[in-house]
Amino acid sequence: MAAPAPALPPLPPPLRSIQHHLRTAQELDKREPVVAYYCRLYAMQTGMKIDSKTPECRKFLSKLMDQLEAMKKQFGDNEAITQEIVGSAHVENYALKMFLYADNEDRAGRFHKNMIKSFYTASLLMDVLTVFGELTEENAQHRKYARWKAAYIHNCLKNGETPQPGPIGMEGESFDVEREEAGSSSVHSGTTQPASSSTYEANNTPTSNYTGIHIPPGAHAPANTPAEVPHNTGVTSNTIQPAPQNIPLVDPSLYSAQSGGEVRLTPEDFARAQKYCKYAGSALQYEDVSTAVQNLQKALKLLITGRE
Repeated sequence: MAAPAPALPPLPPPLRSIQHHLRTAQELDKREPVVAYYCRLYAMQTGMKIDSKTPECRKFLSKLMDQLEAMKKQFGDNEAITQEIVGSAHVENYALKMFLYADNEDRAGRFHKNMIKSFYTASLLMDVLTVFGELTEENAQHRKYARWKAAYIHNCLKNGETPQPGPIGMEGESFDVEREEAGSSSVHSGTTQPASSSTYEANNTPTSNYTGIHIPPGAHAPANTPAEVPHNTGVTSNTIQPAPQNIPLVDPSLYSAQSGGEVRLTPEDFARAQKYCKYAGSALQYEDVSTAVQNLQKALKLLITGRE
């Protein structure tokens, strides 16, 4: 059993923007250690960009780096830690899983603290995905929508109003996540943060109209994902019914396709084929047969014909 990760010192004020990512890491340490690792890695990289020179920030980031090294040793045989392609797919699947759970609850008109937190956590995990590169346009949109939804629903409930389910026109909203999370622990024991440091300002995002955005349940994560709700939500899994899966037909051309003598696969081709196989494996973790089949077919076609 690996030794426990070293405790972090108090979070310096200049690094306040990473406190929720670190809290998410703490919450996921036991049930999703891979996601927790990348939450800390994101916090580390972001903190280094903010301030790595002043003594208190340097000390904090040094301890955070120690935590990351301890986790690397503990989970050194986990491909999601050692291979970025696998890690990226794992974090993205979990982020979309949280998003889809909250989106389905929202569309069903079931508004509660845990679905608000799921929306907000999904947006934080979209931040974390940037450690692997620039966000796709779709995930960037998910991040904005999830943050805004969390603020909008929270403020409606706080003011005794009934939220409108589903995508609606976006307006500036803000709420204090830390103050509203009853019983949540601080990033470091015995220290509290100023309320202003944890306020999410939704009006930092463009006030575009989300009414025209179609976000059907099941479009962003495996179709049966809602059957497994986030930990300690208080919502039983049988309240959310998994949607039927549409299994794509196998491309008939793959049965007769033969590799031509002149087909030469480049290192990039092998890397793309490996990526498709990793995505397929990650999809199968969530029993998403459709996505697995699609990615495996892409890998087969590339390996057989040298084309995508």
